[in-house]
Amino acid sequence: MGSAAFAAEPLPADIVQLQHDWAKANYHTPEKEQEKAFEALAERAHQITEQHAQSGQNAPEAMIWEAIILSGYAKAKGGLGALKQAEKARDLLLAAEKANPQALQGSAYTTLGSLHYKVPGWPLGFGDKKKARAYLEKALQINPNGIDPNYFYADFLSERGEYEQAIQHYEKALAAPARPGREDADAGRRQEIEAGMAEARKKL
Repeated sequence: MGSAAFAAEPLPADIVQLQHDWAKANYHTPEKEQEKAFEALAERAHQITEQHAQSGQNAPEAMIWEAIILSGYAKAKGGLGALKQAEKARDLLLAAEKANPQALQGSAYTTLGSLHYKVPGWPLGFGDKKKARAYLEKALQINPNGIDPNYFYADFLSERGEYEQAIQHYEKALAAPARPGREDADAGRRQEIEAGMAEARKKL
């Protein structure tokens, strides 16, 4: 079954609501209030994951969204105290990958990749640039035109000083087709893409 088939399957309302609440917390909440917003959202996401695990329906999708929210919580929290949330997110994503690697068009790989280049490496954390590249490239194999895998790969490449290739993926992310029902997330992501691309162009 191809990724397009998975993309066409409608998500249940509780996961759709998590997507919108994540976009609100990530893009429309003042920075000083984000940690509290993500903490509450992570608790609700965990309850939803448990419910889907019990029902056997959309469990990988729920795990991926709990992990995305935990990643946002870790970012808002910052410092070594955020590693606990990052590790939880990683474990959820690995479980989701095992259950259905194609879920949400390979979003487990996109988020695993972003975690592995943003989290500190050994001995503090599990960050690993080689794993990050491999996960992000796998995400692009599944969803080559997607806004998120192209954005995160571009951001990773820019961090690595590979600016020309980064700009190519920023441009591809900007050209990505709109995601029905995800207008709030797309708008916020496009702002991040434009900012990242402007920074990368300065470095050329």
